[in-house]
Amino acid sequence: MSAIAGEAGALLLPYFHQGLKIEYKGEADLVTAADRASEALIRERIRQLFPTHDVLGEEQGLNDQGSEYRWYVDPLDGTTNFAHGYPVFCVSMALEHRTPDEGRRIAGVVYDPTRNELFTAEQGRGAQLNGTPIHVSKAAQLNECLVATGFPSHKRHKNPNIFFYHQITLRTHGVRRAASAALDLCNVASGRFDGFWEFNLNSWDTAAGALIVKEAGGKVSRFDGSPFELDSRETLASNGLVHDALVSEFQEIFAGRGLDPLPVPSEYRR
Repeated sequence: MSAIAGEAGALLLPYFHQGLKIEYKGEADLVTAADRASEALIRERIRQLFPTHDVLGEEQGLNDQGSEYRWYVDPLDGTTNFAHGYPVFCVSMALEHRTPDEGRRIAGVVYDPTRNELFTAEQGRGAQLNGTPIHVSKAAQLNECLVATGFPSHKRHKNPNIFFYHQITLRTHGVRRAASAALDLCNVASGRFDGFWEFNLNSWDTAAGALIVKEAGGKVSRFDGSPFELDSRETLASNGLVHDALVSEFQEIFAGRGLDPLPVPSEYRR
């Protein structure tokens, strides 16, 4: 998996350093030639090594052969950054072993080619960054935490996250928005962030990163603290120590309690 991710990341860099033709899947949902080339390479490598495995990728959808193994592939997480020349993007891959009763993600890799950082995890064997074990942070107070979030690339007016951003930024040391969920999760795993949340992520966005967080000693759940699943559409990750505090904040925000009013620009101007 690491070799395939590294090869896909190396393929992306020449595209990154040249002008790209950008297409739109939706109102502002970008796709580039690099996305397609990266996913084609990954699928071909998987086909060569594991010809019977299923593959679910962002660009080509699901190739379902009825296998008990399924790969989740995001060939370029952070396409908007990539298309605008902002160097925050990655390749994300996870492998799941599926049984009639459940699916268990058994391995995941996330590769950031601009920093040459390879995050890896195997179920029950911990998480690593470039071969060195990583662990979540030890921050225990929410007001000492640096956390991250993300916003949708389209229909932002229908997404409530601005309210969560506003409340959480007042109760933490700060909130960052880098626009690559897979890297945000890896940054929680490595202790750079203490927490991360986002609405409506897809399975290929979170499959690898969520496993890496768990194997680094962190916690991943839905916003109400219930177990995280790949189809949850709600992702809340943390170092575990501040997880209950974040869940409590989310409960208050959803209930509309204790909300600080958003500042009014005209009043500020006066």
